[in-house]
Amino acid sequence: MAEFDPGPPDAVADHFAGVPSYAAHRRKFWYDWGPVFYRGRLDRSAKVLCIASDPGPTERIVGRTLVGDAGQRVQGFLTKLGLTHSYALLNAYAYALLPSQAMGAIPILAEPAQQTWRNALFAMVVGPQLEAIVTFGLQAKLAIEQWTDAPPVMTKKIAHPSSRDASRLINEWSAAITDLRTVVTPDPGGDNTGPNYGTKLPKATTHRSRAGIYPSAFPTGWATTRGAGSRGRSGAIPPNEIRRTSCTR
Repeated sequence: MAEFDPGPPDAVADHFAGVPSYAAHRRKFWYDWGPVFYRGRLDRSAKVLCIASDPGPTERIVGRTLVGDAGQRVQGFLTKLGLTHSYALLNAYAYALLPSQAMGAIPILAEPAQQTWRNALFAMVVGPQLEAIVTFGLQAKLAIEQWTDAPPVMTKKIAHPSSRDASRLINEWSAAITDLRTVVTPDPGGDNTGPNYGTKLPKATTHRSRAGIYPSAFPTGWATTRGAGSRGRSGAIPPNEIRRTSCTR
């Protein structure tokens, strides 16, 4: 029987509802599509916390982060560590960033409201079982460097899965797997003794093989019950405009 994500714990849900406004930066994001916050475990049981840049269009449709082509590669990365469920996947930004605005959006990470909210989220979802942190790409690297109270665990800052620098991507991911295997405990049923990456990263898997991280039915994720225009001037989603739905973990 498939295991479904019941949604975040109440405290985390309340924190999601208080996401700082992106209204002043809406031209840099697919703003009207709304935010996407996570995939994985939010109950502080994660052994690895992964931070990516932002949720893409595919993620907005599904309502969970890292389920598209980049997410498939991250899932393969976690599989090589022997992790089947003990991970949490978050982002530097809660909204999907327009690719042409990637560098221009970097100052947003350091805005006090954004930084405080993001760091509080990171702290809420990790606990004593955390063994490592992995960041994918520049924005994620900068976000974790601004988390001054990050736990003292192994932290790997590696290329984003969609990087066009194939040599850097494969070298950094392969080296990270080697090092992380020394500290990350595999989940029951997981295996970290398989081959590392070779000379190239596998292509994203086909749609049919994505069932393990895609929800089995629609609707999914965290979604507004009214249109984007109902959020008001702040751009944040009030708690009464968010509903829980199911998603496979």
